[in-house]
Amino acid sequence: MTAHSERGAGPVRRSGPSVLLTLPALVFFATFAIVPLGAAVWLSFTEWSGLGDPTWVGLDNWRALLTTHDTGHALWLTVQLMVLTWAVQTPVSILLGVFLAGRQRYREILAVVYFVPLLLSSAAIAIAFRNLLDPNFGLFAGPGLAWLNQNWLGDPDRVFVTVAFIIAWQFIPFHTLLYQGGARQVPQSLYEAAAIDGAGRVRQFLAITLPQLRYTIVTSSTLMLVGALTYFDLIYILTQGGPGNATRILPLDMYLTGFTGNQMGLASAIAVVLVVLGMVLSLTISTASGFSRMESQLDGE
Repeated sequence: MTAHSERGAGPVRRSGPSVLLTLPALVFFATFAIVPLGAAVWLSFTEWSGLGDPTWVGLDNWRALLTTHDTGHALWLTVQLMVLTWAVQTPVSILLGVFLAGRQRYREILAVVYFVPLLLSSAAIAIAFRNLLDPNFGLFAGPGLAWLNQNWLGDPDRVFVTVAFIIAWQFIPFHTLLYQGGARQVPQSLYEAAAIDGAGRVRQFLAITLPQLRYTIVTSSTLMLVGALTYFDLIYILTQGGPGNATRILPLDMYLTGFTGNQMGLASAIAVVLVVLGMVLSLTISTASGFSRMESQLDGE
C-alpha cells in the first residue's frame, strides 16, 4: 500500500489506550459521586436517626417533603438568593475583570487587593462579618454612624439582603478572575478598528467586549447559580437559618433536618432534590446558551 493510499484512508482511531487513560477518572467519579448519590437515594426511602439500622418507610419521606415539611419556603429562599447574588456579582465582576485586564502596573496592584477574599475561608469571612455587623460592638457602633448601626443579622427584613451581600463580596473576586482572563483574550485588532471608526471606550465595551465575553458570562453564571445550591457554612455561622426561617435555604435546611432533627432519611430526600435541581439548572443554561456550540474567538481560529 502506498503512502498516498494510506493518507486517503482517513484517520486511524485508537480506542484502547484512551479507555485506560480515562479509567482512573471514572473510578474516582464513581467512588465520590455515583456511590454517594446512590446511597442518598436509598436513604431517602428509609427512616434513620444516624444511629442503628435504617428502617424502610417507602415514600413517607417524599410525602412529608411535599406536604408537611417547609420545603417550599426553603426552595423559594434559594431561588431568591440565586437571582440576587447573580444580579449583584455579574455586573460588578464584569466591570472589575475588564478593568483589571489592562496591562498598567497600578491595575496589577489593585488586583492583589481585590482578590484578598479568595484567600479567606467561608468560616473566617462569616466570623469577621458577624463581629463587624454586631450592633453593640461592631464597625458601625461608633458615633455618627447611627443610620448604619442596624441589627443587620437579627432583623428578618434585613438579614436576607445582608447575607446575599456577604456572599457576593466573597465570590466576586473569583468571577472577576474569569472575566479578566476572558477580556485579555479579546483580539486587540477589534479595538483598533473600532477606534479608527471613532468608537469611544463605552461604545467599544458594549459592542466588542460584552459580545466577546458571552461564553465567559455563561460559564460564570452557571457557577453562580448552581453554586447557590451549595451555600451552607457561611449562612450557618452567620444566622443558623434565622431569625426564624428567614435565611433557611435548601442546603441549610438539609443539614438542620439531618443533623439537628436527626431525620437522615428526610435530609437525604432534600439532598436528592438539590442534585436534581443542580443538574436541571446546568443543562438548561447549557442548552439555552448554546454552550455545546461554542467556538474559539481567537484570531485565525
